Amino acid sequence: MGSISNDFEFVADKAMTPLLTTTTTNPMNSDEFRRQGHMLIDFIADYHSNIEQYPVLSRVKPGYLRQLLPPSAPYEAEPIEEIMKDIQSHIIPGITHWQHPSYFAYFPCSSSTAGILGELLAAGFGVVGFNWEASPAATELETIVMDWFGEMLSLPKPYLFSGDGGGVIMGTTCEAFIVMLVAARDQKLAEIGKDKIGKLVVYCSDQTHCALQKAAKVVGIRPGNVRAVATTRAASFALSPDSLESAVLADVEMGWVPLFLCATIGTTSTTAVDPLQPLCQVAKQHGMWVHVDAAYGGSACICPEFRHVIDGVEGADSFSLNAHKWFFTTLDCCCLWVKNPDALKRSLSTNPEYLRNQASDSGGVIDYKDWQLTLSRRFRSLKLWMVLRSYGVANLRSFLRGHVAMAKAFEKLVAGDDRFEVVVPRRFAMVCFRMTRTSEGSGSDDDGGDEGANNLMNKKLLERVNGSGRVFMTHALVGGIYLLRFAVGSTLTEPEHVMEAWKVIQEHADAIQGDYIHLY
Repeated sequence: MGSISNDFEFVADKAMTPLLTTTTTNPMNSDEFRRQGHMLIDFIADYHSNIEQYPVLSRVKPGYLRQLLPPSAPYEAEPIEEIMKDIQSHIIPGITHWQHPSYFAYFPCSSSTAGILGELLAAGFGVVGFNWEASPAATELETIVMDWFGEMLSLPKPYLFSGDGGGVIMGTTCEAFIVMLVAARDQKLAEIGKDKIGKLVVYCSDQTHCALQKAAKVVGIRPGNVRAVATTRAASFALSPDSLESAVLADVEMGWVPLFLCATIGTTSTTAVDPLQPLCQVAKQHGMWVHVDAAYGGSACICPEFRHVIDGVEGADSFSLNAHKWFFTTLDCCCLWVKNPDALKRSLSTNPEYLRNQASDSGGVIDYKDWQLTLSRRFRSLKLWMVLRSYGVANLRSFLRGHVAMAKAFEKLVAGDDRFEVVVPRRFAMVCFRMTRTSEGSGSDDDGGDEGANNLMNKKLLERVNGSGRVFMTHALVGGIYLLRFAVGSTLTEPEHVMEAWKVIQEHADAIQGDYIHLY
């Protein structure tokens, strides 16, 4: 035994020799971390201060970075100063600047000092909080923060830990969809038999986020068994309870089994709001799980004047929003509340011997590994806690109201120009608009105009506006209408940026108006 041990020590010593000669600094050297950390904080602060010098939308071509960086990793360590030079010269040109005050695309990913510092703290602690024992503070802070946030939203008591439910922080809505579908699927199959999985049907509107389709595929819902119920412009593209009921009754008549309804508060294309109360009534008549996807619009519900958009949430089973969208918390931070956590745990629990411990066995703690897909999880609650404490409810409401006010001002500018129309009434802080060939602003094309001409004109307008580098917007194609989406929500956006964006839009509308009207 002694010779074996000596041989091992000899091999270990030889193996360590090249490592010790090529490594200049321990990866966790506190002095070096302090020096580099100050450098990076200064860099990020300067980046935000000077962000308007960059074009909002990156102008690089596909494959640009491979041409700039070496073909393989460096063998020797490189100083942080050299790395930062490459970040400035190679990385920043390839960034689309989501925090730019003239970023009006997709939905916002609003950041904040508190959110960034909370992310830094979480990374510094390096917690992997899969169960309570792995880091009690990570679990307990999450339960407290989710109850705080739920109370701010006036969620019914059954969704909170202070009731019989509870909340969990995941990465994105995509994960929340999968988890809710798994719980609903297993609950339903326990009633009707596992061999009936091919009969299960999921319902949503044709405006529901595409992630639901992907989630359904992941959990084994039969292809074609996701019913995207048609919506209309007359109803502002919200899901009609009557249309839902017709679809469900037709499926039941054919022997299908209604499983799940996703209702949305703030759809991606037009921020449509589905009417929760009547939709829940239809769903419950057929034993469906109802999930409310408020990824974008949910944050606004901390303001009393917006809370009505989730009236009826008491009839649903689960509710989620993305704090990383419009709540000043860095990506990723999807907040999910569920009335019946046991449904999650029945589907997602794993209890291998190597994870057993006295606290878990007692049943007196929460092990979040049993509420989600993955085992490992980050200390996400820390950054949300930092945001809530650093700004407080009053300031957070004020920030959101400021964005809504800017969107209202933009909507008035659009409505005041007879070349443009607001396609659907504004909700929250996004305006859906387009340029039209008619001056009536109805968008009906009753004069015989070609809708294709309008779409082509707006596509060209968007290309030109985004190509200017001064503004970045995105589009949607809804009901055959190509519309432009102007989403206010960047933390740095001020009224002057909205006015400048409108000026840019008008400049390019002037330039293309003649070209795209006389052709048709």
